[in-house]
Amino acid sequence: MNTKKIVKVIEMALFFCQIFSRYIAQCWPMCYNLPINTRRLTMRLQISKTKNAASYYVIKTVYSNGKKMNKIQEKLGTEKELKEKLGDVDVEQWARAYVEEINRLELENKEPDVIAKYSPSKIISKNENRSFNAGYLFLERIYHELGIHKICKDISNRYKFDYDLNSILSRLVYSRIIFPSSKSATFELSKKFIDQPNFELHQIFRALDVLSEENYFIQSEYCGSGEPPFRSSVSQRHGKIEPPSR
Repeated sequence: MNTKKIVKVIEMALFFCQIFSRYIAQCWPMCYNLPINTRRLTMRLQISKTKNAASYYVIKTVYSNGKKMNKIQEKLGTEKELKEKLGDVDVEQWARAYVEEINRLELENKEPDVIAKYSPSKIISKNENRSFNAGYLFLERIYHELGIHKICKDISNRYKFDYDLNSILSRLVYSRIIFPSSKSATFELSKKFIDQPNFELHQIFRALDVLSEENYFIQSEYCGSGEPPFRSSVSQRHGKIEPPSR
């Protein structure tokens, strides 16, 4: 990749970092300034009874595409299992008190204690990854709210290439913000994300050529017609990026 293309890619990386930082600075604090009393207590107890047993569940009400849905937040166990664990107590009364406590903690913006169960005798399969990096998920939400995935779709429809430009660009953006590194290191880092990459390393470099050509189009989608929001100049002598002159 020649110097001009490298400069364009660097400009675009700076552009996305600027867009993300402004979005976070302006919009994200609003999520934490909402009054606590506007939160809805959505946890409730559900008892599923059969002929031979009664099972206790913590149910949470969620909204998907404007529709109200119920999902199982936690399975407490059957009545027999709970009596063996809790001793001589009223299981239903204990379960209702447990749900009330979860709602209270949620109202106070606190997290309930979580007890994870592990089996010391169960062997993890060889070469199976059980640890993932989830720190990029809040960036993923911003990425889609900014509509960057739609821009990638527009570019992909024009070029008709066989790789996922949106997947590549999103990983480059996330990694540039949370763990700046080389393209090769970014590719390896993306393997630790919950959503596994569906592209190869060589496709990242192919995508960079396309992104370099579409640099002005991408910026103009946010800034309208006219000059890009900022330019950078590369010092041939020192190989450093200098801030734009004012």
